[in-house]
Amino acid sequence: MRLTDNTILVTGGTSGIGRALAEAFHARGNRVIVAGRRQHLLDAITAARPGMHGMQLDVEDAGALDAFSSRVRERFPGLNVLINNAGISKPEDLALDTIDVSVACTIIQTNIVGVLRLTAGLLPTLKQRPNATIITTTSGLAFVPRANFPAYCASKAFLHSWLQSLRFQLRDTSVEILELAPPYVQTELAGPGQATDPAAMPLADYISEVMRTLGQPHLPDDEILVERVKALRWAERDGTYRRIYAALNGD
Repeated sequence: MRLTDNTILVTGGTSGIGRALAEAFHARGNRVIVAGRRQHLLDAITAARPGMHGMQLDVEDAGALDAFSSRVRERFPGLNVLINNAGISKPEDLALDTIDVSVACTIIQTNIVGVLRLTAGLLPTLKQRPNATIITTTSGLAFVPRANFPAYCASKAFLHSWLQSLRFQLRDTSVEILELAPPYVQTELAGPGQATDPAAMPLADYISEVMRTLGQPHLPDDEILVERVKALRWAERDGTYRRIYAALNGD
């Protein structure tokens, strides 16, 4: 992927990894569109960075996603990079007598269905660009799950598998398919405490390493992996899965 002279759409771009990626790409001279639910955050981000565009989007709303795709195609016909970053994470207790399945359904709608619908809506535009890229954020927990976040981890494992199929089916097009699999990073994905947790990787350090990795001429397996996530990614291969799973889950 080239790091400059792109028109880039970042979903989930008003906070955390999405916002940091949007700002990093904008600083390199790219045209960046930030999508998110909260209009006041979109306004603040675009006001602070002239030339950055904000578009409101709720990825849980199927109708809104389809209309959003149409607006993007009309306003930004030169779009050549889609960063599917919007996602949510919530704990679930599956040992309860009454399980709230709505939590899992919301996670699936946001983390999976939203990605599938938006990608489908924008693929015709991306295929027309000579240097197009789709980056989709998964997680190190796609490879070794935390048992108290079952639907979240499973949603990221789904995306990892789906991206392999998408990459294969688009192999003869101009669209590059990349997977961004973060480790535990200082964001508010799982709550405010995560943003200051010393066990999490500082967000600025993570984005810096991601941008350096993206600048490499070749990405093994088309995956964007920082050093801190590789133990999770390769646990099965390296025979460390059981040990890491036990450590993650306090067993």
